[in-house]
Amino acid sequence: MAVIDIGTNSTRLLVAEVQGERVVKRLHTGLVTTRLGEGIGGGRLLPRAMDRTLRTLKDYLKQIRSFKTEGILAAATSAVRDAANREEFLARAGEMGLAVRVLSGEEEARLSYRGVRQGLDDDLQNMVVMDIGGGSTEFIWSRDGNITARSVRAGAVRMTEGGHDDGEISRLLEPVLLAVARAHPQKLVGVGGTVTTMAAMAQKLRVYDPHRVHGYILTAPRVEEILTLLRHTTLEERRRLPGLQPERADVITAGVRIARLVLLELGLPFLQVSEADIMYGLALEAARSVERKIVSSFQ
Repeated sequence: MAVIDIGTNSTRLLVAEVQGERVVKRLHTGLVTTRLGEGIGGGRLLPRAMDRTLRTLKDYLKQIRSFKTEGILAAATSAVRDAANREEFLARAGEMGLAVRVLSGEEEARLSYRGVRQGLDDDLQNMVVMDIGGGSTEFIWSRDGNITARSVRAGAVRMTEGGHDDGEISRLLEPVLLAVARAHPQKLVGVGGTVTTMAAMAQKLRVYDPHRVHGYILTAPRVEEILTLLRHTTLEERRRLPGLQPERADVITAGVRIARLVLLELGLPFLQVSEADIMYGLALEAARSVERKIVSSFQ
């Protein structure tokens, strides 16, 4: 399967082998900081942001052709979901032969949960999964066997461009976190670029290593240390920090602030980082779609 995640900050590619409900092997990955959500407060996708993203999508399609994929699924999240001119972007993607599915906040959350569930061996019954994106943050948790998924319009890019302080972010998160707290979670699992970047920064990784990032435990004090470091460095200094992609240096502080506030509000001592995220969920969804087509062709 080949899947493309068109996010607010970055556009990612995953080509993977899928068997049943498992992503058994990652064959190829790609990540480009396209910043489709540039100017997100204006409610429209900017022409230059669309151009950057569409160039990346065109390149990804070329890369995918070198693999014998049985299906391609491209999905767009917060930036496209909230844009008044999203149909223009979708039409331009369609012209290059790529049908893009726009995910609702709840769909995005459930696909992230699905990816985490198959990427971690732990029981997710007493966990809450947090996906900090560029435009929104998703929360997924289980209570009495029922899965609840909620999306909050508070992401690293949106909070940076809007100049939101901690009080404003807390007010955005509060309704969902109150609901999460009633489920009495014992553990927080984090996915997305903010938390994987924090794990890489905590280990001072000069070269990103997904094996060292996946499963890493970020304690609340370590999150505080990373936030203090970011607050006391200039943008140019942040771009040189080990573990931090230069393209993410301008928005990482807002993402870390979200993670810190969630830990504080839920009273949890740490969060565990998962490399398996919405991309895995999308790969499983793509495989299921292919299976349905195969079944229908024999009926």
